[in-house]
Amino acid sequence: MNRFFFTFKNSLAAKVIVSTVLLSFGVVWLTGSALYSQLSSGVREVNLETSLAEARSSFFNAQYQFLLVQDKSVESIAQEVTAVIKTATEIGVNQGRKEVILARLKDDLANLPKYSPNIFDMSSEGISLDVVPKDLRESLRKADDVQYRYVTFEANSGIVRESLIIGRKILIPKSGSYEMYLVYSLTNQRTTLELIFNSLLFTGLILVFLIGLITWLVVRQVARPVREAARIALQFTKGDFSQRLEITSSDELGKLSSAFNEMAISLESQISRLENLSRVQQRFVSDVSHELRTPLTTLRMASEVIYSQRNSFDATIARSAELLSLQLDRFEQLLEDLLEISRFDAQVAVLDTVDFDLIPLIERCIEDVGTTGNDHPIQIVLDPEIEHVVIKADIRRVERIMRNLLSNALDHAGGKPVKVTIVETVTEIGIGVRDYGSGMDNAALTRVFDRFWRADPSRSRVRGGTGLGLSIALEDARLHNGELDAWGRPEKGAHFVLTLPKVAGDQIASRPLRVEPTDI
Repeated sequence: MNRFFFTFKNSLAAKVIVSTVLLSFGVVWLTGSALYSQLSSGVREVNLETSLAEARSSFFNAQYQFLLVQDKSVESIAQEVTAVIKTATEIGVNQGRKEVILARLKDDLANLPKYSPNIFDMSSEGISLDVVPKDLRESLRKADDVQYRYVTFEANSGIVRESLIIGRKILIPKSGSYEMYLVYSLTNQRTTLELIFNSLLFTGLILVFLIGLITWLVVRQVARPVREAARIALQFTKGDFSQRLEITSSDELGKLSSAFNEMAISLESQISRLENLSRVQQRFVSDVSHELRTPLTTLRMASEVIYSQRNSFDATIARSAELLSLQLDRFEQLLEDLLEISRFDAQVAVLDTVDFDLIPLIERCIEDVGTTGNDHPIQIVLDPEIEHVVIKADIRRVERIMRNLLSNALDHAGGKPVKVTIVETVTEIGIGVRDYGSGMDNAALTRVFDRFWRADPSRSRVRGGTGLGLSIALEDARLHNGELDAWGRPEKGAHFVLTLPKVAGDQIASRPLRVEPTDI
């Protein structure tokens, strides 16, 4: 059952076939029900008209026979009554054998005292007068024409029978008026209706099956190119642009295949150009970064000489020496970040994993980053849920992530505390860095990890960042198969959550720490 639902959910052909079959079944069922209703009504009407015509003929024949023997003796009349009943039970072109009930009207008993009240009361096959409904008997006494009712009763054999009872008053010489009833069995009618129903049901099922088969054949012609296009598109996502759709016709599907192939050729060409451009850019960044290290080293040496003699200079020159040293530090950090970015782009960055305790590393980062900005009286609160968290990861990259997150938080804290939270599960570790500064809006959240992006370009960089810290932190996290998420609201601060597997390279099953803080 689960496999059926999975196939139905993921297969367009299955959805179309099942929907078509169900709708066709509904239409066939409604049509068949209407047709069966019309046919059954017609069969019953024809059966009733035939039975009434046959009953009138039987009643007329019986009355005629009785008139022929009205001058004869009672015994002759009794013999004629028996013959009439026998003849009436044998006549039946469409209905077959009938049953006959003959009973004297109670209203005539007082007028014929010399005859026995039950002299001619009889019935064929021992059928009882009790099967005749009372309302039919009442109608018969008041009317001169035939009367009929549909009844269901249990025969002497114990079998429940559906029958049509038709009656009329008959005058028997020297005996008076009698109720004469012909009991027609509806077995043949029910058999006919069952045959019609079974035929309609079988025909409907065959029709639904044929509709489903035709739908499958039609959908197969359409779904096969779509399925092939989906398979080739999946190959495109894996980097294989050599696949093409086979063009077998000139109809709409053929035009779709041709357009798809042209799109594939265009995509392959564009991606090839972009890959070449990316390689050129990566090589350029790498080469420039390497080439700048030599003059940077020379500048660093000259800067250190000047910086060491700054006390002998006047105030303006001494300040210039300090600014030169600070900007060279920033320039050197920028080159390191550019080299790291080029390694990520070239997909040559590797992990050097070791087992280490995360708590001392974070405490060391807090101490180092927190003391670099004496003009920021900010309290950093470490709130781990456990005392020791041992993970297997690249300690250099994890430390760089923490330094970048802490530095970013301090830059935007606005003099308010920064909180670091650690949550551990069996397979993951979550680290949250929460500040209560100016925060970010939704537009900033979508670009916070972009390279060289700044939320407020007019704001001065107090700590002299390169604009690559958060981007590198995200790449370092994903290199461990982890993730780095960000949350922010204007004037409510920001929250960055680092999720790492305890063993680098394992998949993270969940986020142990929610990115949306609970203190908003």
